Amino acid sequence: MTRKPVKRWSAKVTRESAALSLMPGIFTWDDPKKIARSLKRSAEMSRARKGSSRQIAMSMLTFYVNRAGANLTARQKRILGRAKRELRKLSTHV
Repeated sequence: MTRKPVKRWSAKVTRESAALSLMPGIFTWDDPKKIARSLKRSAEMSRARKGSSRQIAMSMLTFYVNRAGANLTARQKRILGRAKRELRKLSTHV
């Protein structure tokens, strides 16, 4: 009896999102400011979006944390939490 391959739809969304062109490995970076700036830049350059660049960037970061959360290390969760705070700061300094 063979098992069906597991479909990782959330990984595909992260990799192939039409709304954002993300830098490879962005969510594994160690610098929260760099992550936030890159997400914001990608969101601002996107033509296929249904909201503000801040909403799109925050949405993608939250999506990743929610979907990968169980497999993230405590350190990476902290970094991504800081990236959220940095993204909020970047968005208020318009």
